[in-house]
Amino acid sequence: MLILYIALFKNDYYLVIAMSDIHDLNSSIIKAFRGKGYKATPQRLAISRFALCCRDHPTAKMIYSQIKKEYPTVSLATVYATLLILKEVGLLQEMNLPQSKARFDPDMQPHVHLVCLQCDSIIDWRHPLVSKVIAEVAADAKFSVTGQVLEITGLCSRCKGKTDMVEK
Repeated sequence: MLILYIALFKNDYYLVIAMSDIHDLNSSIIKAFRGKGYKATPQRLAISRFALCCRDHPTAKMIYSQIKKEYPTVSLATVYATLLILKEVGLLQEMNLPQSKARFDPDMQPHVHLVCLQCDSIIDWRHPLVSKVIAEVAADAKFSVTGQVLEITGLCSRCKGKTDMVEK
């Protein structure tokens, strides 16, 4: 079962929508698009399905290369435009990493991205403290949170292991 989370930060709670099959996912995407006045074309649906189901934090070009296999006439511009719509409707967040192209994450729950500076992998780290810290910061600063991106850079265990072996 695919679980899609939509964060509603302004109300300090989360709406969790469980989608048991692709039909439910398509229906939710169509509803979100039409709710903002956008057309839900077959290409946009395919791009959206891939972006919302992919946990690898893909770039727009990664998404494009996959969707192009099914829709040869899709353009990179359509992929970027669709990703912007997904961001606007709150289904996707964009990560602008210092040394790479923008990456996209459908996980709207508060979590930390562990970004490897060597292999560019991104690991999602979840802990109850993350939500607690965000809530405390918002309360202390009298700040209304509408989103969050927390990133820690370093070396993943695989790259750290390779570095340790070279140093020996």
